[in-house]
Amino acid sequence: MHIAEGFLPPQWCAFWYIFSTPFLIYGAMKIKSKITNRTDKVLLAVSIGFIFVLSAMKMPSVTGSCSHPTGTGIAVVLFGPAITAVLSAIVLLYQALLLAHGGITTLGANIASMGIIGPFFGWIVYRIAKKNRKIAVFAATAVADVMTYVVTSIQLALAFPATQEIGGIMESAIRFLAVFAITQIPIAILESFLAVAVFDQVVKRLEAGEVSRA
Repeated sequence: MHIAEGFLPPQWCAFWYIFSTPFLIYGAMKIKSKITNRTDKVLLAVSIGFIFVLSAMKMPSVTGSCSHPTGTGIAVVLFGPAITAVLSAIVLLYQALLLAHGGITTLGANIASMGIIGPFFGWIVYRIAKKNRKIAVFAATAVADVMTYVVTSIQLALAFPATQEIGGIMESAIRFLAVFAITQIPIAILESFLAVAVFDQVVKRLEAGEVSRA
C-alpha cells in the first residue's frame, strides 16, 4: 500500500526519510557500476518497468481500502535489495508527483516498506532457496510483497496506536494487517506466478544472447 499524502504525522514522515536515506545512498553507489554495462542497463529497465506497472495497479479491496502488487521481486532477484531500493524510490516519486499515488511527505515511509524492508526479506528467502530457481523467485516475490504490507501495517500502527487499554500499537498493527490480508495474500500469490514467468523469459533471452545485443 502507498500511504497517502498527509496521512502520517510529521515526526513519522521525518523518521522514515531518515531511515531510508542511507539505503538509497548505498544503492545509488551500487547502481553506478551497473549502468555502464549494456546487459545490466536492459535488466534495470525491465526491473523498474515491472515495479512501475504492477505497483500502479490499484485493486479495490472488500475492506474499503485498496491493494496492489509491489513488483519488486524481479529487481531483488536480479540486483539485490540495495539497487531495488533505488528503483522503487524512482517509481514511488514518479507516482507521487504524477499519479497522486502515495505522497511526498510519506515517500520515505513508502520507500522503507516497498523498496527496502519488503525486498530485503525477499532477498533473504531467494538466497536460501536459490538452488531451485522457480521456487526461489516465487518465494522471494511473495515474501517481498507480503512483508511490504506487514511493514506498512506497523508504520500505521506506530502513527495511530490503539489505546493501551485494548492493546496499543500491537492491537493496531493486527487490525491493519487483518484489513490488508484479505486481498494482499491472493495478490502476492498471483504476482509471484507472474514474476516466475517474466524471470524465465529474461533468463532465456540472456542465454540466447538477445539481451546483450539489445
